[in-house]
Amino acid sequence: MTEAQTQAAHTALSVSTRAQPGDWRGVALALLIVALWAGGLWLLLPLQWSALGPWVWAVVPLGVLGMSHLYTGLFITAHDAMHGTLAPGRPRLNEALGRLCTLLFAFNSWNRLRPKHHLHHRYVATGEDPDFHAAQAPGFWRWYLKFGAEYVSWPQLLAMAITFNVLYRLFFPVENVILFWMLPSVLATFQLFYFGTYLPHRDVPEAPGNAHASRSQRRNHLWAFLTCYFFGYHYEHHDSPATPWWQLWRLKDAASRVA
Repeated sequence: MTEAQTQAAHTALSVSTRAQPGDWRGVALALLIVALWAGGLWLLLPLQWSALGPWVWAVVPLGVLGMSHLYTGLFITAHDAMHGTLAPGRPRLNEALGRLCTLLFAFNSWNRLRPKHHLHHRYVATGEDPDFHAAQAPGFWRWYLKFGAEYVSWPQLLAMAITFNVLYRLFFPVENVILFWMLPSVLATFQLFYFGTYLPHRDVPEAPGNAHASRSQRRNHLWAFLTCYFFGYHYEHHDSPATPWWQLWRLKDAASRVA
């Protein structure tokens, strides 16, 4: 099968995975992620380490990793809202949930993120792509810092600083606030950048026949979910932005069968 035939077949297969009006699964998953994130904070922020005994060495790392994964889920949920796939056919609800998840992820700005993300799709891996580092072989850290500079704002940092002080001065132990509220949001940015930007778009603009200047991780649905909510299936996402995150594994299966 030629590249053109593969692309045509892949596009046809993606139709069945696109978000459809009347489908509430995206909303249900969004509310579940928000509830788990809030529930995790409710359990972990007041945690008394001394009461855990030797279990503290398991509970604390799992708490940090679990909250990091949920922060990533907040962003992926907001990302789906940017494409209108969170609550298809209900633009107000779609935007409201997108704004909520964006805000809960370290006070990010929906008005800042949404237009930049659409620029990324329109100008992927070019100098006009806000997610891309145009320098030749920039390396992880240079690219990450450039990526962060595009999205982090002073009002966001101020809101984080105020909330941090309120949480630990009035309510919770400072180590809990750092480990379960602050650190996971930072780790999630690394998770999102590494699996959702750096690996998919590194060294691929020159790839012949690559319509989206993107690569996709190998087919392993458990690993794909744990790393970035299937967002590592990145070529599939660029090829079908109307497919929500929880359907990308199906698109990957379909692409594997075609290939």
